[in-house]
Amino acid sequence: MLSARIKSIASHLPSRQMTNDDLARLHPDWDMPKIESKIGIRSRSIASPAETASDLAFEACQKLFANPECDRSSVDYLLFCTQSPDYFLPTSACILQHRLGLRKDLGAMDFNLGCSGYVYGLSIAKGLIETGQASHVVLLTADTYSKFIQADDRSLVTLFGDGGTATWIEAVESESSLMGPFVFGTNGEGGPNLMVKHGGMRHPLSHPLSGPVPCPMHMDGPEILNFAIRVVPDCMQRLLDKAGVNQEEVDWFVFHQANLYLLEHLRKRLGIPPEKFLIHMADTGNTVSSTIPLVLEEASRRHSFKTGDRILLLGFGVGYSWAGTLLTWQ
Repeated sequence: MLSARIKSIASHLPSRQMTNDDLARLHPDWDMPKIESKIGIRSRSIASPAETASDLAFEACQKLFANPECDRSSVDYLLFCTQSPDYFLPTSACILQHRLGLRKDLGAMDFNLGCSGYVYGLSIAKGLIETGQASHVVLLTADTYSKFIQADDRSLVTLFGDGGTATWIEAVESESSLMGPFVFGTNGEGGPNLMVKHGGMRHPLSHPLSGPVPCPMHMDGPEILNFAIRVVPDCMQRLLDKAGVNQEEVDWFVFHQANLYLLEHLRKRLGIPPEKFLIHMADTGNTVSSTIPLVLEEASRRHSFKTGDRILLLGFGVGYSWAGTLLTWQ
C-alpha cells in the first residue's frame, strides 16, 4: 500500500537571541529565575525588523535541500503554515515557490493555524500523497509572534520565540500506514483568548495604534491553560482508541511545547514516563507551529528514534484548535 512518511526535517532560527539575562536588564523588577523555572525557557530567537516568517521558512527549506536525498526538483506540493504571512495576498507559499526555484507544475498554499498547525499539515500531506495527488510534499512552518508582542508584556515576551522548519514527506510502499490516524478538535468560542485583534478586515488599522507594536497580541494565560488541561487528555485517548493501541505501546510523546509548567502537569496527569516525554524549548521558546518539528528534528539528530517506534504528536492552542496523530518511524 502507498503510505506517507517523514523523510527529513530541517529548521532555522533567527540569529538574534533574547536571553533571560537580557530581559532582567531591561526589566529589573521581573523575577527571571522564578519565571524560567516555571516556563522552562532561558533564551528565545527573535526575528530582526526586516526578517519575516517566509524568510525563516526559506532558510529552513534551503537546509532541507542540502540533504542530497531531498531533491528540490521532485517537490510537487508546498504547504506553508503561518499566522504571520508577508502579505494578505498573494499567499507566501507562491512567493516561496519562486524564491526556492521550485517547479511551476506544483501545488502551493498557505494555511493559517498555530500550535496545532504541524499536525494539520501532516494530515493534508498524507491526504495528498495517499490519494495520488502528490508524491513529495514539503511542509513549512514559521511564525514571527515577536512582532505582535509589546516589549513590556511579561506573559508573552518571556514565552514566545520565532523560528521556522521544513519537513520532507514522501510516498513509500508499506504494509501498514506510517502516519495516522488523526483526530481534531475546534472551539472558536476561545478565539478571543489568544488573538491579534487589529489589522484584519474586522478591525482594520484606519489609524496607527499607539506604542511600538501596531498589532498587539492579547493572551488570557489562565484560560489557555484551563483549555489545554481540558482537551489534551480526551484528545490523546480518542487518538489511542482510533489507532487501537494502548498508551504503553507508544514509544515517544511529543506535545506542543507551550511551557514547562503545562507540559509537566499534562505528563503527570496522563501517567507518561518522563523518559518517553520529549521536551526541547529551553533555548527556542514557544515557536508556535514549529515546536513539534523542532523536537522531532532534535530527537532524530540524537538518534533517539528507532525504526518502528510509535510517536504520538499532539498540538493544541490558538483558535482554539487541537489535533493529534501517531507516526511510525522509518
